[in-house]
Amino acid sequence: MGPTSIQTVHRFPRQVREVENLFIVLPDGTRLAVRMWLPIDADAQPVPALLEYLPYRKRDGTVVRDALTHPYLAGHGYACVRVDMRGNGDSDGLMADEYTQQELDDAVDVIAWLAGQPWCTGKVGMFGISWGGFNALQVAALRPPALAAIVTLCSTDDRYEDDIHYKGGTLLNENLGWAATMLAYSSRPPDPMIVGERWREMWLDRLAHEPFLLIDWLRHPHRDAYWRHGSVCEDWSAIEAPVLAVGGWNDAYSNAVPRLMKQLRCPRKAIIGPWAHKYPHFAVPGPRIGFLQEMLRWWDQHLKGLDSGIMDEPDHRFYIMDAYPPGSFPDHIDGRWAGEAAWGQGRMGHTRWYLNPSRVMGDEPATEQALTVCSKQTTGFDGGEYCIIWLGPEFPGDQRGDDAESLCFDSPVLLEDLDVAGQPMLDLCFSVDRPVAHIAVRLNDVWPSGEVSRITYHLQNLCMRESRETPSALVPGQRYRMRIKLDDIAWRVPRGHRLRVSISTSYFPLMWPAPEPVTLTVFAGASSIQVPVRDSSHDGPPLSWPAPEAAPPVAMKEIREGWHRREKTVDPVSGETRLEIVDDFGEQELLPHGLLLHSVGRERYRILPDDPLSAVMETHWTESRRRGAWDTRTETYGRLSASATQWKVWGKVDAFEDGQLVFSKQFEETIARRLQ
Repeated sequence: MGPTSIQTVHRFPRQVREVENLFIVLPDGTRLAVRMWLPIDADAQPVPALLEYLPYRKRDGTVVRDALTHPYLAGHGYACVRVDMRGNGDSDGLMADEYTQQELDDAVDVIAWLAGQPWCTGKVGMFGISWGGFNALQVAALRPPALAAIVTLCSTDDRYEDDIHYKGGTLLNENLGWAATMLAYSSRPPDPMIVGERWREMWLDRLAHEPFLLIDWLRHPHRDAYWRHGSVCEDWSAIEAPVLAVGGWNDAYSNAVPRLMKQLRCPRKAIIGPWAHKYPHFAVPGPRIGFLQEMLRWWDQHLKGLDSGIMDEPDHRFYIMDAYPPGSFPDHIDGRWAGEAAWGQGRMGHTRWYLNPSRVMGDEPATEQALTVCSKQTTGFDGGEYCIIWLGPEFPGDQRGDDAESLCFDSPVLLEDLDVAGQPMLDLCFSVDRPVAHIAVRLNDVWPSGEVSRITYHLQNLCMRESRETPSALVPGQRYRMRIKLDDIAWRVPRGHRLRVSISTSYFPLMWPAPEPVTLTVFAGASSIQVPVRDSSHDGPPLSWPAPEAAPPVAMKEIREGWHRREKTVDPVSGETRLEIVDDFGEQELLPHGLLLHSVGRERYRILPDDPLSAVMETHWTESRRRGAWDTRTETYGRLSASATQWKVWGKVDAFEDGQLVFSKQFEETIARRLQ
């Protein structure tokens, strides 16, 4: 079964007009570029405004999804506003980092401007996915008077613990992956059709000031003030506007949704589907849902004061995925929708299994025994992508290869289906032989065929066993106990399958390796895992959703089809393992204004099986924008390697106009490794 098809809607209750571009002038004179859709009669019958505020370029970066979403909402009585952040797209200024105070202050000014327009009722909603979901929460915490509600998708409340930087205090290679993406995105020029002859001056100024974000991220390896800024978990009470929090089990940000629901005191609801990092009306894996209709219910309730019935829905609506084979990119995951008043309570209980010396999990602890593992540095190449976003071969592969280099503990064969729903928690009694050690913990589904699917996982820097803010080196041979929370999940393990806990000391290329090979000792019999189990025996009919709808897609001509490749190779002599990932997004022409787009992202990893200091990650992006005689291209590069004591960062930006190099700069930094 493929993903649920989207029904295209051509006629709406209110006729819509589009404003291709206008500029909002901020108090300091900076102009932010805006694309807007609103009912043609909004001056006579004002409407609430909906803001999506991003660095990803309204003109070309988000144009496909914007066409599906914004006109649809506008046609139901809203002014939909897509704003390019300062220093991006066709807006003035420079961008120094993500989620800066300047970014948030600009958003507050934009909201005030929107609320003051004659076509606006004075009420504003804010929504977005990923960056836009982050800053919706962050702006809500500033409490602009006109902001009446938000919808946040695939976002987080904690920038250190649950973003692309440091998972469990380990360095994610997505640090370079996303920094390289932003280096490429931010290198693109504004459109001369919008900004006129200023485009070249703006472009060169941006290039001269463009940061390589990886450098600052590496300078803050612990949870300090840099990460606390923009982490709304620092003060939950600051958010008073109603929050609809949305996530996907196959996205990197699902953990934040239960935390938001537990800690916020404003009106709030949660939806978690089987999706990757996409809006639910066009997401994969399916099933998709009528998410735009659901957003309208949220906005109607909180911006128009209508009783849409949405507040009568269960607080948590979530999809329980049926087990699916590893190593595939499923278009659709079978399962069912369920609802609960609270996550982890009610029909959600817990089962404790002890990790016993026999390598079989039991409900009673056996006599304690020390078991050891020192994983090869090549363990982890079947881990998939940290954040599934480009929709290539990014899902985790068959875990058998990684499990062969791990300590594994299996449950007995299940006699009944088991719904794992919640956050598994490992209670680990351990010691190590090095002062810095990282581990990867996976909860896996072992099929009768022997295939192994990863259900959920966590990465943990054991130096952060007590604190993310002030970690401490481990004492070799000393015994420790630590509770490790795995990612939230809802997964049905069929009868005849087994659960497996797998623990390795390496998980490259998802996690950067510790400076030295580590031998981990697990005290079996004294360690256990608490598995959240939901009793589904008394469920009524599954929750249902309307079919996904959207406005007509953007008029676009495909010149060359895109393709994706993820290829692993092993040198037969040295054993060096290499991974090459290519995401070629093809070439398209946006017919409304004739802009031609071409993008390619490339990542390369390599590591020797017994040498963590041999790890190298490299990136290379190509970005091309052209129209008629106007032709621009940027080539951006990044590389990360490390010694035992330092990170080594290199990057480069080359910019071309009409095939001629017009700008070039390099980054080169060494940064101290601090318990990483």
